[in-house]
Amino acid sequence: MTKGLAQCLPVFLTMALSLAISAPSHARARAKLSPLAQAVDEQITSLEKQFVAVAEAMPADKFEATPETLGIPGAAFKDVRTFGAQAKHVAADNFAIWAPVVGEPERAGINAPRGPAEMKTRDDILKFLKESFVYGHKAAAALTEENQLELVTFRGQKVTRLSLVILALTHTNDHYGQMVEYLRMNGVIPPGSL
Repeated sequence: MTKGLAQCLPVFLTMALSLAISAPSHARARAKLSPLAQAVDEQITSLEKQFVAVAEAMPADKFEATPETLGIPGAAFKDVRTFGAQAKHVAADNFAIWAPVVGEPERAGINAPRGPAEMKTRDDILKFLKESFVYGHKAAAALTEENQLELVTFRGQKVTRLSLVILALTHTNDHYGQMVEYLRMNGVIPPGSL
């Protein structure tokens, strides 16, 4: 080994170690998950990116918009949720659905399925929504081949953890579709369409 290479090697190793340590902790954590948990976590990540992007796309001045406010003749949109209420509802239900998967009680103040009544601003709702996906990743990490079919209690019924995974993902996808339409009705091109 040449003297120059010998002097550079410690610096190189230090840099490599620093990069490894600073790698996203979520990626390192995902590598330790069971195959089932990893697959669920990947689905949550994908859905999180899509859903949060749609929620962030709506300007603050239209966050309380509903199709009802458009006054479409013959339409049946009376009393539908506002765009912001849709996002808050998904976040609240994410917390409620994932809690039994994790093995925890529903967090106080979530007020599922509506979400916290005092939460009104776009920024607060977006923060709540993002936190709900963080909790979804925690739930995915709790899944194992052994516990996926164990019965847990959700809204007074015994269901499997796996059924709650399906519920969380399909529920969020359902509201994603609705919120995409809210964006279009308000002249905003959904991020997934660009």
